[in-house]
Amino acid sequence: MKRFWKNASFRLKAGLIMTIFFLILGFVVYFIPHTNPFPNNVMQKNLPPSSEHFFGTTSQGQDIFWLLIEAIHNSLSIGFIVAFLGTVVGVFVGLVAGFVGGGVDRVLMVITDTFVVIPSLPVLILMTSLMRGSGSTVILMALVLALFAWAWPSRQIRSMALTIKERDFIHTAWFSGEGTVQVVVTEILPYALTWSLSNFMNATLSAIASESSLAVLGLSPANLVSLGNMIQWARQYNAIMAGRWNWILPPIIATILLFVGLFMLITGYNDYMSMKRGR
Repeated sequence: MKRFWKNASFRLKAGLIMTIFFLILGFVVYFIPHTNPFPNNVMQKNLPPSSEHFFGTTSQGQDIFWLLIEAIHNSLSIGFIVAFLGTVVGVFVGLVAGFVGGGVDRVLMVITDTFVVIPSLPVLILMTSLMRGSGSTVILMALVLALFAWAWPSRQIRSMALTIKERDFIHTAWFSGEGTVQVVVTEILPYALTWSLSNFMNATLSAIASESSLAVLGLSPANLVSLGNMIQWARQYNAIMAGRWNWILPPIIATILLFVGLFMLITGYNDYMSMKRGR
């Protein structure tokens, strides 16, 4: 750990610190006992920031601080679920297609290319619009976004598998009697793990950005507390016109800092791995 911190660039350190900060907010502070901030008219409306309500309350009687904490928790949860599913499915499909080859490769690549060429935005808009009237959950929203999160990773892993399987150590593994599954797991998968971590972080950022974009457009499920929906609700209830900056600014600043932190973490990590490989 000391060696990693010593060799890490400022960008990687800053991104790691910012990301850990949001993880603490979303998965530690979130579990501190508090009143559910989502229901309307639970508290007095339009209260200014105070020791009791750190960011004040909304015009709907909601505590802005705890609403923000729940939004960070849900946005990060959506990002992690989408990134996990997209990375796992993408790596599995890519390894199978690239290593097995033949008819299996052609069938899997046809399915993958279909998801690559389908414009995701209209489909996401349609599906999220259909969910607006139902009791949408973080899991359901993440599954919708994950539909398009695995295709590009699978193509990239397939290319990696096609290259690696022609190397001498793979032929040695074949001649030593290792089966297909064993070769994939013990010989090829370790090469994909570093790439998978980078893809996981990038997919997390993309998923949060997609949900936030849909929410700001008013297309995210209205009962889902997320950073994008917090911004949309503040806009919908004229927080800017009313000068309620304590309502509109926290989710905007949190979204910007979260995106910057994840971006710095991703690019810093890629630079760090390139330095370790001696490039």
